[in-house]
Formats: sequence, structure tokens, C-alpha cells
Amino acid sequence: MTDIKLKQAELPVEDQAYYRLVGVSTALTSRASARLEEDFRLPASWFEVLLWLYHQDGPLSATDLGSCALISRSQVSRVIDALQARELVTRAPSATDARSVEVTITPRGRDLFERADVARRETLSPVLADRLDPAELEELARILLKLKG
Repeated sequence: MTDIKLKQAELPVEDQAYYRLVGVSTALTSRASARLEEDFRLPASWFEVLLWLYHQDGPLSATDLGSCALISRSQVSRVIDALQARELVTRAPSATDARSVEVTITPRGRDLFERADVARRETLSPVLADRLDPAELEELARILLKLKG
């Protein structure tokens, strides 16, 4: 194999930004996912659903979870089934919509989420909080929200 030096400076700035964003996203996701799986047997998609439920004052509909999560709406039902099998969430018919179900995090789910979240933050800290000061993190979050549209 030959050693080829890529000349990123010759790429348009939009391409540089795109590939750097994808690279950082992939690295962060891989790092956090590996830790969650290894220490908690918790796939990233399960963690994300727990994250949304943890930060709510009450249940969320499966439809709302599908709207806010990074997983597809079709995956939401499978993730809820898996979380329910581990007694991390409960599912009940909606009181206001007979076609919908409401999902609530259980005390066991809260405990697991809290421990997993600490581990996730520890894992990501060397590449986020340790490299960026609070103002830079706020700016990064603002820019990423703007990109999300």
C-alpha cells in the first residue's frame, strides 16, 4: 500500500467542515457506545430512549419518543420492548388516545441510566469537556442546533 498524503487544504471549506463533523461524530459515538455496551449491556439506542424518559416529568408517548430520538420510529417499538423486558420502562395505554401507548422509566431504569450517564460522560470528557471550555461547548451546541434546523 502506498503512503498518500491527502491535501485537505485544497478541499472547499464546506467539505472540510462536513468530513470533520462526520469524523468527530463517528468517533464520539463509537467511544460512548462501546462503554455503554461493555459496562452496562446497553446499546446506544436504548440509552437514548432512557435519556429522553429520564428528563421528563411523566410518561412520553411512543410517538413522541420516535420524534425526538435519533433512532427511526420503527425501531422505537423494538427498543421499548427490550427495555420493558429488562424492567427499565413500563408501557401503558394512553389515557387520551386509544391508539397510543405511554412509556415511563422505572426506578430500575433511572438507576441504570444515572450510572450509565456518568460512565458516558467520563468516556467523552477527554474529547469534549477537557478540550473545550464552557463557552466553546455552548457555542458548539448552538451551531449544531442551527445545523439540525
